[in-house]
Amino acid sequence: MATSGAVSSPTGLRPLPPWIRTRPPTGDRYAGVRTLLLDQELGTVCREARCPNLPECWSAGTATLMLLGTDCSRRCGFCAVRTHWGNGAVDASEPDRVARAVERWGLKYVVLTQVCRDDLPDGGASILADSVRAIRTRRPTVLTELLVGDLGDSERALASVLAARPDVLGHNLETVERLSPKVRDRRAGYRTSLRLLARARSLGGPTLITKSSIMLGLGETDHELAQAMADLRAVGVDLLTLGQYLQPSPAHVAVARYVPPAEFDRYGELAREAGFRGVESGPMVRSSYHAEELYASAGGARGG
Repeated sequence: MATSGAVSSPTGLRPLPPWIRTRPPTGDRYAGVRTLLLDQELGTVCREARCPNLPECWSAGTATLMLLGTDCSRRCGFCAVRTHWGNGAVDASEPDRVARAVERWGLKYVVLTQVCRDDLPDGGASILADSVRAIRTRRPTVLTELLVGDLGDSERALASVLAARPDVLGHNLETVERLSPKVRDRRAGYRTSLRLLARARSLGGPTLITKSSIMLGLGETDHELAQAMADLRAVGVDLLTLGQYLQPSPAHVAVARYVPPAEFDRYGELAREAGFRGVESGPMVRSSYHAEELYASAGGARGG
């Protein structure tokens, strides 16, 4: 990952356009975030998924914490996170370490995500819920956003996560329906993702905000993207992020095209017209990018 200027393109991949750029790390907060993560032995999606926004976000004193370790039981064609079967191993101290990190950070808003853990009966739901509760114990006013996997399509597992009362429940659709089998692991699915989001809307109560994300540049058409937006709105999704897919290595799914910023602006307007309460759309946008600002722009909690 480049730390300034254009994002570096791994050898063997098509060159990146000039609008794919990162900001250099600045100030003491970048080093502080790095030190805190090392001290608490915590993983982040920023680092594990090679997010190009890492320098900007860590310099601002924010990071998206990754729960249930840093190895995923799935192998999606777009994702840089390492695949490894966990054999049921869980670190029960993780929720408390996450809560300590949030307390030391002094955060008002925290984003927690997870690796998929198909080796666990509940997909890791208990650790997710315990992490939210541990954060609330130490800092009761913190707003918590959970970005979850499909939890094995288990309504019971999802209900146990929602019982901890996160403020935002995110789950990424990732791509349009036609491309989903190519882009995502065979155990994932377009309809499975929509089903989880519909259940979250039903089980989460009137104050829960739901959120999803779609990567562009994988070969989707405008019609397919509009249909994906309509499908998300049909299950009550409130917030949407749209960003450019970047190929992590030659072994991953290839980029079909780099979408110009002006097109992202247009897609963002289409998403707002579709009824999403908050939208972030741009080449460098990722699912947790400017999460607190997006939550606030949508007016906070439903009914708030």
